[in-house]
Amino acid sequence: MTAQILDGKRIAGEIREDVAKAVAVFVADGAPAPCLAAVLVGEDPASQVYVRNKSRACEKAGIQGRTHRLPADAGQDELMSLVEELNTDANVNGILVQLPLPTDAAVKYDEREILDAIDPLKDVDAFSPVNVGLLMQGRPRFLPCTPHGIVQLLSRSNLSIAGKNVCVVGRSDIVGKPMAMMLAQKTGSCGPEFANATVTIAHSRTTDLAAVCRDADCLIAAVGQPEMITGDMIKPGAIVIDVGINRVGEKLVGDVAFDEAKEIASAITPVPGGVGPLTIAMLLHNTLAAAKLQSGR
Repeated sequence: MTAQILDGKRIAGEIREDVAKAVAVFVADGAPAPCLAAVLVGEDPASQVYVRNKSRACEKAGIQGRTHRLPADAGQDELMSLVEELNTDANVNGILVQLPLPTDAAVKYDEREILDAIDPLKDVDAFSPVNVGLLMQGRPRFLPCTPHGIVQLLSRSNLSIAGKNVCVVGRSDIVGKPMAMMLAQKTGSCGPEFANATVTIAHSRTTDLAAVCRDADCLIAAVGQPEMITGDMIKPGAIVIDVGINRVGEKLVGDVAFDEAKEIASAITPVPGGVGPLTIAMLLHNTLAAAKLQSGR
């Protein structure tokens, strides 16, 4: 068996086209173009590339993209002040503080305090405790970008997970926890066939992680460890979604050993070109949703 390669780049392109058309209708109805403000602290190369890609994606979708840059040693107070300024700016619909924040600067940042300070109506990453709470109750205001991208990927690839065993490896607030919650709901943005799963969250302290993974009809790896999920950890015919992106020398690899996994899985996402492009596409989707919410349209 050789797995179907799930083309996240193509699907992200379809979503971005849909967003661009919806933005054009929104603006034609008399509304200003939606605006996303990204805050970049420090000079992390990966973050610089990511923010630049977001700015380009905004431009193509008809969304105004702003980038606010602060030095690594700007400090908590200056960053909090900028977030508050963006909260009160009526021209800004979405606020994104690029993570991770610098850890090697002379000053220390309280990431949680900063994310909590973002106005929940402008929290297009869906990190606010208010938005997380709404998601838990099955009535989300915004869906987290990477998990929502994965649901869209499953839906547009006709890969139903209703009634199936799903294992999410990783328990981060950004991917693992919200992913599990979304797939366990009775329905979601793509309907009940892409929810209603029996979900297990596994992690570094899971006893016999390989056995837990092998029980999954759909395995979602989001641990940030290069090629941690090997072929012998995958159930034959499983769907494998690789969220990880890790640099090993000059090569980018995922959390899954792709060459092994593709011979066992029925469908798999590559790295790069799998989940990554979907994250930005769903960020654009959320920015338009925020603009509509704030304008009452």
